[in-house]
Amino acid sequence: MPSAPTSGYDRRLFLTSLLGVAAATAGLSGCAGSSAAASRSSADLSAPLAGKVPAGTSLKIASYQNVQQLQFRLAGLPKPPFTVANWLNVGAGPDVINAFRARSLDLANNAGIPPIQAHYQGFDAKIVAINLTRRPNYLFATRPGSDIRTVAGFKGRKLAFSQGQAQGVVLLRALKEAGLTYDQVELVPLTSNQFLTALQSGQVDAAPLGNSQAPEYLKQYGPKGAHTIPTDVVDLLNLLWAPVSVLADRAKAAAVAAYIPQWAQGLVWQWEHPDAWNREFYVKTQNLSLAQAEAITRLANKPLFPPRWDEAIKWEQETADLLADGGFVKRFKVDTLFDRRFESIAARAVAAQYRR
Repeated sequence: MPSAPTSGYDRRLFLTSLLGVAAATAGLSGCAGSSAAASRSSADLSAPLAGKVPAGTSLKIASYQNVQQLQFRLAGLPKPPFTVANWLNVGAGPDVINAFRARSLDLANNAGIPPIQAHYQGFDAKIVAINLTRRPNYLFATRPGSDIRTVAGFKGRKLAFSQGQAQGVVLLRALKEAGLTYDQVELVPLTSNQFLTALQSGQVDAAPLGNSQAPEYLKQYGPKGAHTIPTDVVDLLNLLWAPVSVLADRAKAAAVAAYIPQWAQGLVWQWEHPDAWNREFYVKTQNLSLAQAEAITRLANKPLFPPRWDEAIKWEQETADLLADGGFVKRFKVDTLFDRRFESIAARAVAAQYRR
């Protein structure tokens, strides 16, 4: 696969072609951007949230690897006051955006970068819940036989880069902290599900992997010289977001508001019951050993739900500016990505120790 161009102008050309492919995949027409603009002007999100979910309301909710259903079942949470029409096994930001566009998905859980990417693509969606991530969820893994030992050693190397996913912004932040410019490295455009294959084949020298991916990769390729490079770079935001068309529907918006407390409580339950989660999720569904599961859980983040979103908005603005500096998106004010009608719902649903 060709590597990413290094100039800002060429990056924009690459992005334009990439978005064209995504649009074709999602079955979009050439007027998608104008339709999104129209939805921005016509959708009214000023109405207060309904206090009760109307009968017959349904939502299609993302649940990557069936995590949400498992959390809710193990935590013994009650059924939500609406119908879940479908749990979609979708997690990557580009896939979520395409599902939003196809109207096959109403609500998703992602990091901070997919809403920025959606905005740049002309699709209007809003953030409705925030969980702050204080510890790194990703570390960098090298190809087998690599001599790279620090992020500074990325200079002149090929790096896996997914522009529309959390892994992408983690890489950009790590490069910035190491004092490296984009022109000093070679960014290879891939989606995160291609990172492992790219590392194994030597297509890239390093890639950001989730904490849960690293143990299995090292088990297989550590004896061949692969290793990891931990950093202190975090991706602060773990969030719920939804298309404006969903949030402008009074019944669906009420259902989203009813779902947020369960989402928050499910995360708290997982944090408070690591042994059960290790067995039921990592061992039974991910085929990891108990020792591997425990190693992942030790790196887990305590869920933190801020009653106010000021820190989250500041972080999202820094992320958008970082992408704009590289010519990946145009500059804009990210406060338009947040629907503050939902701001305190998650925090009110959990104990005080989980409110920050």
